[in-house]
Amino acid sequence: MNTVGELLRQWRHSRRLSQLDLAIAADVSARHVSLVETGKSHPSAEMVLRLADQLDVPLRDRNRLLLAAGFAPRYAERSLDGEALSAAREALGRVIRAHEPYPAVVFDRRWDIVMTNRAVRPFFAQVAPELLRPPVNFARLGLDPRGFAPYIVNLAEVRAVFRGRIAHQLAVAPDAQLTALYEELLGHDAGEAPDRRGASDIVIPMIFRLDGRELRLFSTITTFGTPLDITLDEVAVESYYPADAETAAYFTQPGGGAPADDGSPRCIRCGNGR
Repeated sequence: MNTVGELLRQWRHSRRLSQLDLAIAADVSARHVSLVETGKSHPSAEMVLRLADQLDVPLRDRNRLLLAAGFAPRYAERSLDGEALSAAREALGRVIRAHEPYPAVVFDRRWDIVMTNRAVRPFFAQVAPELLRPPVNFARLGLDPRGFAPYIVNLAEVRAVFRGRIAHQLAVAPDAQLTALYEELLGHDAGEAPDRRGASDIVIPMIFRLDGRELRLFSTITTFGTPLDITLDEVAVESYYPADAETAAYFTQPGGGAPADDGSPRCIRCGNGR
């Protein structure tokens, strides 16, 4: 098992910081950082967290640092379906419901879908049933030939976006399961040239063929600010917007976009499907 000093050094190297850089950012001496990394000084829990904060270490890995230093973990990991995170769950539901009639998806650090709004459902109708068995993986839906891939006009470009995003995640916080997902879906096309059809000078849209139309969508990512729970630290909302008037008309016209029902967001992991 790595010592806390070894783990901190690994994080510092991954962030491409010198000991002096980290020391200045954390308002400590470079000598103290050196002593911690070499095991000649035992840091307090507060010092571990101060250094971790400057290194932008995810909460899950901050717990590992604390354990390696001999301290109890500080951050809980509770189920989003449980009572403790009910307020956060309701907030996520309000966010994606308010985004209708346009699609929105909530997913975790491994791209497993947690929740969707109603506007996503017409897209799911194009997917092979086996890909919709929980856990439903957003990246696999987008890139698997049984999922959205046959309907994405600029697939090479979309693959390049997925590749960049997941590679960045792995650089920030290595994860064996996410690495396996990357190798499964993207490990053999590093030299593939992106398709620039439909790209603008502002954003790269996803061009999706649905109901005989080409829908052009761009997205934004929303995360919780300063979370103290691992689950909330790792969850994100991807909201899609129309990139042109024709796409906007598809979602806002009668019968387009979200199907009519009680208006509840769909919870992929909940047993009742709501």
